[in-house]
Amino acid sequence: MSSLSIGIVGLPNAGKSTLFNALLSRQIANVAPYPFCTIEPNVGVVEVPDGRLKILAEIVHTEKIVPAIVEFKDIAGLVAGASKGEGLGNKFLSHIRESAAIVHVLRGFEDQNVVRNEPINPQSDFEIVKTELCLADLQTLEKQREPNLLVATKEEKKKWETILRLRERLESGLEIRNEKWEEDEWKVIESLFLLTAKPAIFVLNIDEKEIETGKEKLVEKFGLHDLGEVIPICAKIEMELSDITESERYDYLKELGLLESGLSKLIKKGYEVLGLQTYLTAGEKEVRAWTIKKGAKAPEAAGVIHTDFEKGFIKAEVVGFEDFVRYKGWKGAAEDGKVRLEGQEYVVQENDIIEFKFNI
Repeated sequence: MSSLSIGIVGLPNAGKSTLFNALLSRQIANVAPYPFCTIEPNVGVVEVPDGRLKILAEIVHTEKIVPAIVEFKDIAGLVAGASKGEGLGNKFLSHIRESAAIVHVLRGFEDQNVVRNEPINPQSDFEIVKTELCLADLQTLEKQREPNLLVATKEEKKKWETILRLRERLESGLEIRNEKWEEDEWKVIESLFLLTAKPAIFVLNIDEKEIETGKEKLVEKFGLHDLGEVIPICAKIEMELSDITESERYDYLKELGLLESGLSKLIKKGYEVLGLQTYLTAGEKEVRAWTIKKGAKAPEAAGVIHTDFEKGFIKAEVVGFEDFVRYKGWKGAAEDGKVRLEGQEYVVQENDIIEFKFNI
């Protein structure tokens, strides 16, 4: 799943490696408090939280649960000048280029033990990262050559027009992802693998004392309105949560007045920005969440289980999660007429539980 990985980026000592270790619920990244302690990206596969799976497992009497997964990369801290190769700039940019989406970790915490020469200012920190990504994208565009307009095809002319528009936007310090693009323009953008076109998530790494502060107040405090959705996380507390049992974690979150951990929100959001969704299978052997692209049709979803299932697809028996639970399984749902037969053009939905029929 490396092509669908999410890169965790930010300035040195923003808390990226601590966040990554909490994601993996185990200490595998070096979290020494000095720049460049992460040189090669640590890669980890993380389970997507899904409360439906345990419920289904109880209904079908199985102990095997297989959740969906998402891959995160902990990438070395960026410094100003990365686009020119400063610090570990070239490695940093190549690792982002290999990621399908970006988590920007912004420092909102004070800690005398963690090196920082400037006052805490997450908006300013992001501007440094954004500038370097814009400059790197401009370098990519500068390598493109204007076609001979006398003999150029319609597609070549459109590509050059798009490149000029992209350059104008980047030269103004604006990211590509925040603009509306036509379908043919977007095809050009995708072919160029531009960094600022990648989907982004913003994590504000906060102090323990801010854990009960609402997101809106934190966005207001740090002036982060223009970033879009911001997920406040105290990476230090998330590390502590990763070392205790599920029931203890629930009690701890309840004490803090939280319904779920910041990491759960981040993982779910990461899955979402990658354009992914799940469908479910529920049998005596296992309960499983299968990963598909949003908009996938039934044969494609079957092919995720096995390529032969897609080739020999006949139909899909489908029941909604709520009906499956209400009628306690396939038999009860079928008896009440809640199981549908769907064909090749059926677009799979998030809460579908499916059993495929096929010829091999």
